[in-house]
Amino acid sequence: MIFYFSGCGNSQHVAETIAAGLDDKLVFIPEAAREGRYEYELAEGESLGFVFPVYSWAPPKLVLDFVEKLNIKVGPSTGSTALPYTYFACTCGDECGHTERIFRKALEKKGWQLNACFSLQMPETYIGMPGFKLDTDENAQRKIAAADAALKEFIPRLQNKENFSKITVGGAAWLKSYVVNPGFNRFATDDKKYRSTEACIHCCKCLKVCPLQNITLEEGRPKWHGHCTICMACYHHCPVNAIQYGKATVGKGQYWFGMKNAR
Repeated sequence: MIFYFSGCGNSQHVAETIAAGLDDKLVFIPEAAREGRYEYELAEGESLGFVFPVYSWAPPKLVLDFVEKLNIKVGPSTGSTALPYTYFACTCGDECGHTERIFRKALEKKGWQLNACFSLQMPETYIGMPGFKLDTDENAQRKIAAADAALKEFIPRLQNKENFSKITVGGAAWLKSYVVNPGFNRFATDDKKYRSTEACIHCCKCLKVCPLQNITLEEGRPKWHGHCTICMACYHHCPVNAIQYGKATVGKGQYWFGMKNAR
């Protein structure tokens, strides 16, 4: 079973590729959390997987919150209590900081162990601050091709239930993951900066793509309701680029996985 979160499609692509390779089933974390579905049973020998993007050099808070509430049983309810083979795959624009350490600790708090993990560089999606920008089309396609090639190597290792870690940590990891990230979660996930311009065509696309169902339409315009994770799906999916995040996103373009083929 694979639990995943994705806003703009990078991690969804990875999760779907792994699920196909392992003949496994997927659970979308925001939907499960919304419905209060935290109880799951794995078959004997079934693996437990997680796939998510790295947000500010750490797992997204909503993923960690979900893991904290998650209850996993192995085999029949009266049967085995053995720990499943557990892994995670994360996507990042460049590097992950101490994502592995943070996620491992979250599992250990529940009495679980992390057996394997790996990171995949995928096209940038976060552009909510000055200085952050998207990859060029060429770089985006290069990253996707490299990630797909890496998945062909990692999936057999997951099938064989190998123990391994292939994470791009990067420099100043402690500072980024334990100082910058808490500040990001506290101050940079405020959706009050979102706005729609006069270009809005009232298509409701932003409502449909928001994984947290945080957007409604009021007087024909999107309104955000304070439960945002800043995945920026609404911004990137808008067909007329009418959504902006303050001034930080103006003129920066859009990206979501599959966008080039869809438009």
